[in-house]
Amino acid sequence: MYQYYFELFPKPYIFAPEMKYTMRNTMKNFVSVCLVSAAALTFSYAQTSPNGKIQIEYQDSALNITYLHQDRPRQVASVRVVLDGEPGAQSAVKQVDYTMPTGKRSHCTNAYRERLYPLAGGATLCVRAWDDGVTWGSDSRDVPGLQPGRPHLVDFSAARHDWLMQWSDSYEGFYPRDRNHKAGQRLGYPALFEYENGFYALLSESRLDSMSAASSYYMTDRDEVFEVKADGEGVHGDQTLIIGSLADVVASTLVNDNSLPCRIEDATWIQPGVAAWVYWAYNHGSNDYDIIKRYTDMARDMHLPYVLIDAEWDDAKPMMVDGVSVPMVEAAVRYATQCGVRPMIWYNSSVGWVNGAPGPKFRLNKPEDREREFAWCERIGVKGVKIDFFSGDNNRNIRYMVELLECAARHHLLVNFHGATVPRGLQRTYPNLISVEGVYGAEWYNNVPTFTSRAAAHNATLPFTRNVIGSMDYTPCAFTDSQHPHITTHGHELALTVLYESGIQHLADRPESFLYQPEVVQQFLSELPTAWDDVRFLSGYPGRNVVLARRRGQRWYVAGINGTDEAMLFPLAELLAQLPVQQGKVMLLTDSSIDDRPWRVERFSLDETYTTLLCGARGGFVLTLDF
Repeated sequence: MYQYYFELFPKPYIFAPEMKYTMRNTMKNFVSVCLVSAAALTFSYAQTSPNGKIQIEYQDSALNITYLHQDRPRQVASVRVVLDGEPGAQSAVKQVDYTMPTGKRSHCTNAYRERLYPLAGGATLCVRAWDDGVTWGSDSRDVPGLQPGRPHLVDFSAARHDWLMQWSDSYEGFYPRDRNHKAGQRLGYPALFEYENGFYALLSESRLDSMSAASSYYMTDRDEVFEVKADGEGVHGDQTLIIGSLADVVASTLVNDNSLPCRIEDATWIQPGVAAWVYWAYNHGSNDYDIIKRYTDMARDMHLPYVLIDAEWDDAKPMMVDGVSVPMVEAAVRYATQCGVRPMIWYNSSVGWVNGAPGPKFRLNKPEDREREFAWCERIGVKGVKIDFFSGDNNRNIRYMVELLECAARHHLLVNFHGATVPRGLQRTYPNLISVEGVYGAEWYNNVPTFTSRAAAHNATLPFTRNVIGSMDYTPCAFTDSQHPHITTHGHELALTVLYESGIQHLADRPESFLYQPEVVQQFLSELPTAWDDVRFLSGYPGRNVVLARRRGQRWYVAGINGTDEAMLFPLAELLAQLPVQQGKVMLLTDSSIDDRPWRVERFSLDETYTTLLCGARGGFVLTLDF
């Protein structure tokens, strides 16, 4: 009878929680309704998060995950797992406590209980029930090749809406709500699901190391049922499911919490910051010393700590410096250092787009070449490297990324991966990984006209999807146009610098555009943190609007955007009342309704009445609260 169940229902059959518990207690009409004997349900093992909100129950060859919401257990997802024996005992509560030099929170804490589940072939599945989610993966990560990356099904049929991105090796795409996908279509992390009664789950991956391949998930012929598969051999990372309200999801650090601890003995040299960035306005500007100098001067004048020298710096002709011919990039690095600005430079990873792509190429692939190149960077004063054009989530790319991070750390170099997989916990293990692209960002104004009309809604989706899992190098804040125009407002663009967390925040616009802005805007950018002590979700819904608050020291930064084409009213007093602050001085920067004045600036005390803020179509605002 037990086997007959699976022939009739090839996927794990999911009962509504209230139905499941009722049947477990009474068993009335159970055989006649489900064609399953009562004996089949006795094979049941419960696992509970330390705070009691999440329960995992192995039953009928599936790990059924429920979430206690409004005092009732609600079905979240089911993971199809066939055991080869009984699970081990649930562990005692284990604590995770660590600090990060970058990210949404400087001090991260979480707790979990774990249980080991034996699988066929000697493999073991480690399942952790955390206070804000569930992770599952191999418990033998340190033994190369011992545990295969096993495809498995995950059923989200209890969800009512989803935001899914079509996979690409650069993870640059939109997250539309309820997009129709075909069976077999590959999708990229993270994936957001919305449930009845207002809770959410976000699926991603964590705990990668040099022996891992990353995974992705594929549509099956059943709605909201996905197959998870590795993009290579051996063990892939742990599937990571964040569960709770939108506030819980946005604030979660679970991807890092479940990943390997820091392997850099001394991380005190890692300094996040804002950077001037040439590429958005001048695609080929990094082989021109005069253009680089202009961006360096901007960084100096606005007190920005970094300047990025992007692709093609190796194509520039040598320059005479103090009567000696030197490579242009060395002259540019020297000038930046003299200005008190820390330079970063770009490399082609030379494993993805190579033919027809910009250089420098093939300087990092071999260990001896990589060591020599990074030693040269350290010697001339380079503080970080941006490495671009990887080719997916396979073992080679993940191992290569880890090797790059380890070598860069030996030479005190920050790393920013572009054209690469999304964050999967390596930023905790190697905190010199200060940002990752993996996002359809402002760079796309260079490429296609599509972004112009879709950017506002897309921007209001990213805080709930891509940016949840780690630093995101979107390259925000453009007041002028690139090759294709933008129709988001100045207030919207400035708000992105706070909404989007990134250890290195590249400002996309031209120097003259930033220097033209009023002093209050320049000062805001000059003082902008890129690493935070806390984050609070205040309001919003994916694709429509979002308001987040981030704290650094004794200052809260609050940013909000309107992702729609209609004006929107934000209840500012109600939003600020959610912060754990009773008094303080507030400065508000938003769009002006006067045509020749793009900015409206207001200053007031927190205890003064300031009830609502009207935000125009695709508009936005930022405010600072000193307490």
